[in-house]
Amino acid sequence: MRCPFCNADNDKVIDSRSTDGGRCIRRRRHCVECRRRYTTYERAEERIKLTVIKRDGSRVPYDRRKLLEGIRRAAYKRPISAERLEQVVDEVEEQLVAAFDKEVSSSSIGERVAAVLRRVDQVAYVRYASVYRQFQDVGEFIDEARDVIERSAEEIPGQQNLFDQTEET
Repeated sequence: MRCPFCNADNDKVIDSRSTDGGRCIRRRRHCVECRRRYTTYERAEERIKLTVIKRDGSRVPYDRRKLLEGIRRAAYKRPISAERLEQVVDEVEEQLVAAFDKEVSSSSIGERVAAVLRRVDQVAYVRYASVYRQFQDVGEFIDEARDVIERSAEEIPGQQNLFDQTEET
């Protein structure tokens, strides 16, 4: 590390401490040349450096917490563990990193989340889709639920049915 005062490349670390909840290391340094002290911070590089293009055209940095919170809302009171929700976010992030370099539209993120949730839990999927696709009336919601009923039973073995389908005799 170069001294910010004299630009010498000869310093000693006097003290190291974890800060910011363990996400950062604070190092107190002493320059051997000019004998001044200074502090440096060491952080791990962010895993995903994407910009999200929202529906209104504004751009915001990608935030994993926002994605996880949206999925948690959709999965509220569903038998899905917190670990499984984290796995859903991990899977979506892997797809985003593989498919996009710097910018991604919020609709692309929504499509990927919906696809993964559809495999994980039908009710969570329908809840998420109702917000993501901005259904305008109950008919659109019912159509989506019917589509889930028709397709999911064949696609995902062991998946619970959205509605009980008892046959009338």
